[in-house]
Amino acid sequence: MIEPNETIINGNSDNYQNDTTATIVATMGICFALLALLKYYLVGGVCKSNCDMTNKIVIITGANSGIGKATALDLARRNARVILACRDVTKGKRAMEEIKSKTRNGQLIVKSLDLGSFKSIRRFCKEINKEFTQLDVLINNAGIFFHPFSKTEDGFESHFGVNHLGHFLLTNLLLDLLKQSAPSRIVIVSSLVHAFSSIDFNNLNSEKGYNRMTAYNRSKLANVYLANELRERLQDSGVTVCSLNPGGVNTMIVRRLFTDWVYRLVWPFLWFLLKSPMQGAQTSIYCAVSKDLDKSHGGYFSDCIMKPVGKTAQDNGVRKKLWEVSERFVGLN
Repeated sequence: MIEPNETIINGNSDNYQNDTTATIVATMGICFALLALLKYYLVGGVCKSNCDMTNKIVIITGANSGIGKATALDLARRNARVILACRDVTKGKRAMEEIKSKTRNGQLIVKSLDLGSFKSIRRFCKEINKEFTQLDVLINNAGIFFHPFSKTEDGFESHFGVNHLGHFLLTNLLLDLLKQSAPSRIVIVSSLVHAFSSIDFNNLNSEKGYNRMTAYNRSKLANVYLANELRERLQDSGVTVCSLNPGGVNTMIVRRLFTDWVYRLVWPFLWFLLKSPMQGAQTSIYCAVSKDLDKSHGGYFSDCIMKPVGKTAQDNGVRKKLWEVSERFVGLN
């Protein structure tokens, strides 16, 4: 026979277990909801423009992967003729076939472009200027991140040489075509980290020491300076110039920070904290297509919204000196 007191104890125990389980489930639900809200916040702005790009020609550097590939996919869906400018032509062709299969856009072209080689850049621009009488959008997207110290073919530290000087030369050699095609646009993918850097003209090429993050940050600041100087020089030309921060994006660039097994371990956290390539491409797409920019000279954008640049990027003296130094480095008059 079960004593009354024993029945009460067992009943209380069952109620306690049920309450504990309900608390755990509720807590987990709240945690997932908060993470989902965090993810939604980190995704940032979305390009809502439905602009059609039929008869528009677009060049995207580094279009075989990451943000560049996602941008190419979106613009191909808008019927643009997209030129994928890639260092690795094989990967570029693979990306092109994938985009074609998703969009049925047969106007895509892959061309070889190594931003670490002035010779390659000049050859690419010579081909473009010869084959096309129109260029509506140039998207300077390609870049390297956190590389060990190395030099480009022309002897410049790789972050500075590829991320800045390569795009500086490319843009200048295509300027006449862009002016001829006005209204046209130049879109330069920078980063939020530009605000945490400065230009040291005595160590531009890492002559006095090298730090991977410092070199990368400096190159992203140089991207903003390039956009700002171009905007001033092209004020009355009909060419709109934008620089932008894509946000934290989970691309192959990020993967280089980890070994394979560490990346697999931290992947769940990266999924919550970082954007997908298509989410990261939204501001690039916005700057390339949005009619909101038709009557502006451009600016610096993040999450599809114009925002102020970092304090150091507002130094016009440094901006103009960097332009002059860059002209000399790349061999432009």
